[in-house]
Amino acid sequence: MSEHTEGTSPEGPDEDVIELATKIFDLARQGETAQLTAYLEAGVPANLTNDRGDTLVMLAAYHGHAEAVTALLTHGAEADRANDRGQTPLAGAVFKGEEAVIRALLAGGADPNAGTPSAVDTARMFAKADLLELFGAK
Repeated sequence: MSEHTEGTSPEGPDEDVIELATKIFDLARQGETAQLTAYLEAGVPANLTNDRGDTLVMLAAYHGHAEAVTALLTHGAEADRANDRGQTPLAGAVFKGEEAVIRALLAGGADPNAGTPSAVDTARMFAKADLLELFGAK
């Protein structure tokens, strides 16, 4: 008889766990900061990732939710955690033109040179001189 964690079977997580994770990822995408914070305070990992390696911070950042990004970072999420394609939340925010998110990530310690492409590289690709200046890059 093999041991396994509660909520999982030898085949993987059960449907309830998958449903809850899907709900939490949707809260990050929608910027539902209060509900997201409640789940974090109840023990949901701040660095929870989906099947593509996107963290809650990545999803909140990409969808323009600076308040949710700040809440996640305050609860221990990693600002520079890259997804499976090497993209960071900061590079995603630069791509989407989300200035408030960019500032929230920088305040949370994000490195503009992390990831592939980095936020600096992304700003260069889109000729965003103001962001290059903010990042201290040329």
